[in-house]
Amino acid sequence: MMLAFPDYNVETTSINVNGAITPTDTLSALDLVTVQGKITDNNGNIQTNFNGVVIPTVYDKAVTYYTLGNDDSSPVMPFNLQKNVVFRGPATVVNGLFTFSFVVPQDIQFNFGNGKISYYARNGVNIDDAHGNNKNIIIGGFSKNPISDNTGPEIKLYMNNQQFVTGGMTDENPTFLAFVEDEIGINTVGTGIGHDITAIIDGNSSQPIILNDYYKADQDNFRKGSISYPFSDLEPGPHTITFKVWDVANNSSTASLDFVVVKAEELSLSHVLNYPNPFTTHTEFYYEYNQPGVPVDVDINIFTISGKLVKSLNANQVSNGFRSEPIVWNGLDDFGDRIGRGIYMYRLRVKTPDGKSAEKIEKLVIL
Repeated sequence: MMLAFPDYNVETTSINVNGAITPTDTLSALDLVTVQGKITDNNGNIQTNFNGVVIPTVYDKAVTYYTLGNDDSSPVMPFNLQKNVVFRGPATVVNGLFTFSFVVPQDIQFNFGNGKISYYARNGVNIDDAHGNNKNIIIGGFSKNPISDNTGPEIKLYMNNQQFVTGGMTDENPTFLAFVEDEIGINTVGTGIGHDITAIIDGNSSQPIILNDYYKADQDNFRKGSISYPFSDLEPGPHTITFKVWDVANNSSTASLDFVVVKAEELSLSHVLNYPNPFTTHTEFYYEYNQPGVPVDVDINIFTISGKLVKSLNANQVSNGFRSEPIVWNGLDDFGDRIGRGIYMYRLRVKTPDGKSAEKIEKLVIL
């Protein structure tokens, strides 16, 4: 069976460093690099109807590794592997042409040698794709005009989706999300000691999770990117993730996120609240539950302090995370009349299609 090779080719047309007019093939640490390329057929003709995205991966020089020699009959053998990623990020292809930029990390190996740019592109209109590489680039040394930066990356952390707030609830298999931004880009090369992107669970620094390969730059923007890492079989109870990331000039930033794991087979509610509270004419109810993706019926009953029911709200919701979408209330009772100011109690109850239910009681204040 023949492999499904792409129909078209990706070629590099020019590489410019630090805004130079003359193209170059040598990339040094802290150079600002701009690469231009094109999509062609096998005859070298530009495919002007190719509009989509190209994903370049820039590699540092190959490194010599050694086999483990586990067996007596297997001697330790050297082999070369080119795996240290200088930059990876999608760029837009318009009429068969594309441009992308990045800053070369300070952690590259300083000896000069052949790096590589590997390309994969896909057409957004149909299933056409393209591939290619450039093995002629030279990587090494330090820039004669280095990009300057002394500030670490900005970090935003979530679990499962961007509605999550620290201290919230997940199941045993949550997805950790990190959104990072830095003026000169994120370091993923993995050769500098202690300069990996890492996540540490509950302070266990002896077993850091290396996240370099999970980083993805935003399309057409090397300064921003994200990480999505799936955890599995976490123990029930409270946990803390400590996340650390470096920019390409080796400035670091650290952030932490707290969360609570609840077994998925037990329907559980937490962080039931309404906001704003107190309010006058408008509030929104939120809750967290530990079965994302499962449709639930939501009932909110609002009572006076003496126990008289004044308003019932109903909704059907499906959330892709653990924090719900808002349920809006305009402060009117079931007859459409304005409710008097004061303290009220409300009971929020969720029920799944298989009959599981959970509820919590909270208070609200109308001004």
